[in-house]
Amino acid sequence: MSNVLEGIRVLDFGRYIAGPFCASLLSDMGAEVIRIEKVQGSEDRFLSPVSETGDGALFMQMGRNKQGMTLNPMKPEGREVVKKLVASADVVVANLPPDTLQAMGLDYASLTAIKPDIILTMISAFGTGGPYSNRVGFDGLGQAMSGAMFMTGTPDQPVKSYAPFIDFGTASLSAVGTMAALLERQKTGKGQVVEASLFNTALTMMNGTLIEQAMIERNRTATLNRSQTSGPADTFKTNDGWVLIQSVGGPLFERWVALMGEPEWLDDPRFRDDITRGDNGALISERLARWCAERSSAEVLAEMEAARIPAGPVMSPQQVLDDPHVAARGMFKQLDYPGADKPAPVMTTPFSLSGNPTAVKHRAPLLGEHTNKIMQELGYSAEQIEQLRAIRVI
Repeated sequence: MSNVLEGIRVLDFGRYIAGPFCASLLSDMGAEVIRIEKVQGSEDRFLSPVSETGDGALFMQMGRNKQGMTLNPMKPEGREVVKKLVASADVVVANLPPDTLQAMGLDYASLTAIKPDIILTMISAFGTGGPYSNRVGFDGLGQAMSGAMFMTGTPDQPVKSYAPFIDFGTASLSAVGTMAALLERQKTGKGQVVEASLFNTALTMMNGTLIEQAMIERNRTATLNRSQTSGPADTFKTNDGWVLIQSVGGPLFERWVALMGEPEWLDDPRFRDDITRGDNGALISERLARWCAERSSAEVLAEMEAARIPAGPVMSPQQVLDDPHVAARGMFKQLDYPGADKPAPVMTTPFSLSGNPTAVKHRAPLLGEHTNKIMQELGYSAEQIEQLRAIRVI
């Protein structure tokens, strides 16, 4: 079985998550990905350091399956290296503002002058067009400016999700767009720009709430972990931890009512459908909270499973690593990394193809680990490489 993207070369000029994870997904499907970072190492390499070199946990996830080289594309000699790289590539991934792309020679006009059928996957905070086009931003801005933070936490304290889901969502959507562009290029021979933004992703994820607001002006405010459109759906303290219980639809509510021994609730107009159960969710949560408080998490989950009501424990990161389902499915690939005492448990590709393998094959690269190799492939001699290194181009 062959890899879907075997023979495709991707240049990853990304930083942090949205661009790099898009390229990671492409690498999992067989693309050759070259991660290009600053000569001194890009900032995202050193987040949450876990090795003697200071390389970080996030980079070990984002850099898997990639070759690594350093380059300063702002210097004239660096721009020449960029041109040679682009001529050898199929896709350029960059999550940078449009003006920065132009300054680096990575705008679409510059790229197509070198390689007419190139695909540029361009990711920014707010997208091109509009007053925010050249603003920089991270995942949190998407959460804050889409209504997501407003609806999370409490009315007195907006809360940002710890997991950067806007970044990962943007990366995933960018990979879908890149695959579509590659498919179109097979048919027409033409490249194109794939554009995604954190703000687009955030608004997509909040769109249902925004539609409701536009059409009937519910003016919702945050209710912490309690759902406003179904019930029971909330987090509950047990006598030894926390659990999340989530119910949507009449059949699940009926099973929950039977479990609680409250048959009269089925005839109560306050609980006649999902939306009224959401409107009166505080009452439902209060009843379930009393029930959970008398039991251990294991007891609560066993009874919920017996009733076929979705529920799960609120787990710490260590509990996730120790989880038997995670182990049984081999969800993490253990990758040794130079200078680290333990292997990095890198999550495997989050989807699979029955006819074509996807795989996390090797660790993230050390800083500039493959620079010499790639430069030689581009036609640079050993002497030229050392000259460029001496003037900090590579």
